[in-house]
Amino acid sequence: MDEQARGSLTSLPPSAKLVYYVLEHEGRLDQTGLAAETRLSARTVRFAIQKLSDAELVEEGFCPTDARRSVYEPAAGSKPEANAGAAAAAVSADE
Repeated sequence: MDEQARGSLTSLPPSAKLVYYVLEHEGRLDQTGLAAETRLSARTVRFAIQKLSDAELVEEGFCPTDARRSVYEPAAGSKPEANAGAAAAAVSADE
């Protein structure tokens, strides 16, 4: 997680932080999966996802097995592997 994402998380409610950390460690999950992993209510998970979306920390996608469901994952700029790739590109550009 980069410093900008970390800074954006500090102002969010604890439920949003928990949902973000679960997404970061577990990968793509739908609302039902997030509720099961976090033990939060479905309503609280929806609230947390909305707050994370407003802060542009999560991305919404379609579930490959059920088009009526959405799946969520950390935004590309806040993923650790995205930052590692950007850092590697910056190092090779400096050489």
